[in-house]
Amino acid sequence: MLRQIEGSKAVAEAVAMCRPEVICAYPISPQTHIVEGLGELVKDGTLAPCEFVNVESEFAAMSVAIGASAAGARSYTATASQGLLFMAEAVYNASGLGLPIVMTVANRAIGAPINIWNDHSDSMSQRDCGWIQLFAAHNQEALDLHIQAFKLAEELSMPVMVCMDGFILTHAYERVDMPTQAQVDAFLPPYEPRQVLDVAEPVSIGAMVGPEAFMEVRYLAHAKQLMALERIPQIAAEFQQHFGRNTGGLLRGYHLADAETVVVALGSVLGTLRETVDELRREGQRFGVLGISSFRPFPLAAVREALQGAKRVVVLEKSFSVGLGGVVSTDVRLALSGLALQGYTVVAGLGGRAITQASLRRVLLQAQAGELPPLSFLDLDWRIVNRQLEREAQVRRSGPIAENLLRDVGTVASKVG
Repeated sequence: MLRQIEGSKAVAEAVAMCRPEVICAYPISPQTHIVEGLGELVKDGTLAPCEFVNVESEFAAMSVAIGASAAGARSYTATASQGLLFMAEAVYNASGLGLPIVMTVANRAIGAPINIWNDHSDSMSQRDCGWIQLFAAHNQEALDLHIQAFKLAEELSMPVMVCMDGFILTHAYERVDMPTQAQVDAFLPPYEPRQVLDVAEPVSIGAMVGPEAFMEVRYLAHAKQLMALERIPQIAAEFQQHFGRNTGGLLRGYHLADAETVVVALGSVLGTLRETVDELRREGQRFGVLGISSFRPFPLAAVREALQGAKRVVVLEKSFSVGLGGVVSTDVRLALSGLALQGYTVVAGLGGRAITQASLRRVLLQAQAGELPPLSFLDLDWRIVNRQLEREAQVRRSGPIAENLLRDVGTVASKVG
């Protein structure tokens, strides 16, 4: 059924239709509306049987999810930004124990300085934690990926993050095709855990492992990620059969067949990129877009196949590895090893900075002309950057960087006005 609905509300209803038995969460913007919506559904009896556990922190939320999953309950939580970092120890425990928890990450910048707006630095910081990471480009995908995530997690007995851009998607009202409970039930079978704490058959979960077997345990986590590379597109195909929508999978290609320059990105910016490419195509420019849905496991072979016909690749990053450069770019570069392609990294949208079609058009044309640096920062204000560097060179006690830049922005704004 088609409905105009907020992204967070759509995700809450989709998760509820997956019949979780334990939901635990600590509110943090921009995740809050999701768990508020689920709390209301539990309270009014729409989602039952289900226990909604109010916890005192994000670490506690993941700890409760671990305990519930180990006890055999279908478990769900959600978080963002510093909340994800706070639960990091337990996030690693969940994957190390092979527990099929599903978690929404409403992507938000990590401080300091404090910033509540969107980029991908939170989930990217956990890229090696052993969780599958699926990225939604729009709210229909966010809804659909959660339903697929429960099936994927429970088949492989490993946890899944569904990442959706904070505010851009979580608080946006879009038209989505909301499935029925009967459709979800037909697609997602009742939870049958691969491992469970049972007093009738006692086992230890989470025993200490020494050097004699730790490497093998870690390899098996990697092996499961490789299995997920096969299973993710299969589950997406099964989803299409049940719901009639082509969503999920490993990659999303757009105008790739004859593209000379391909832009690679994740998340909601893909919509803006496609519109920009459409405009350039009308002018006879051969650009394409490759959206990555599965960031972990990273689909090396699929990315290589999708990009091998291009002459140049621009990776648009909404995260940044300080002291190195792009995060996604490193994986793309590995996928393209040995191919004679020009590669560029463009860091964009950090802390919610707008990514406009005009700016994208400019950097794409620069890349096509060979004029783009290997690493660049979209719409970076070099005036305030250089002003701070000069300040630090001249005065030892130059003050906090963030506060200095805010004053400089105000000064610049007043002069322009």
